[in-house]
Amino acid sequence: MNKITIIVESILAAAVVALFVLFFTATPQAKKADSQEIIAEGELLPIAIINTDSILKHYTLAVEASDKLMASYEESTVKLDTKAKSLQKEAETFQKDVIDFQRKLEANAFLSRERAESEQARLQKKEQQLMAKQQDLENLRQKLSADFMNEQAALTQQLQDSVQAYLREFNADGRYHLVLNDAVLMNKVAGYDITDEVIEALNARYSK
Repeated sequence: MNKITIIVESILAAAVVALFVLFFTATPQAKKADSQEIIAEGELLPIAIINTDSILKHYTLAVEASDKLMASYEESTVKLDTKAKSLQKEAETFQKDVIDFQRKLEANAFLSRERAESEQARLQKKEQQLMAKQQDLENLRQKLSADFMNEQAALTQQLQDSVQAYLREFNADGRYHLVLNDAVLMNKVAGYDITDEVIEALNARYSK
């Protein structure tokens, strides 16, 4: 897994983890649990467990969001890298011109004082231009970073809204009092995992 993938999946995972620590109260039509009710031996508690990693890997919306963020990240990186390399080449050329100017000045190689002053003025102007380009590059870096964060926020919000909406509909009958992300559990318990069912339903809804 490359660095970009890790960054993007970490962003999405952090946004999704909270979704699966949701408390549900039964609807008026649903059977209300009595606080004194005793769970029969072998009967499952009204709790469901969902694997967040599986949601991120198999829910089409999450996969598309991850791909889109990675594409944006890569595009921004290429754009910045291209401009940075171009600026680096200009800076290297400028440094060579400065060294050449100093060498000629020390060797009295200029035909006249005016010629030396003209070259010095050219180099000073070039230095100012390079500084301006460096600032433009930094401004672009900040803009692309802000654009990426805004896109990330929009996609993660879309993902949150989608999953939350489904879980409310899924648990409309109040069958589960608690839905947990398995990342918060020390041990997995058989019979409580509804991940596959949730992913199948989410993808069916999304395809429509």
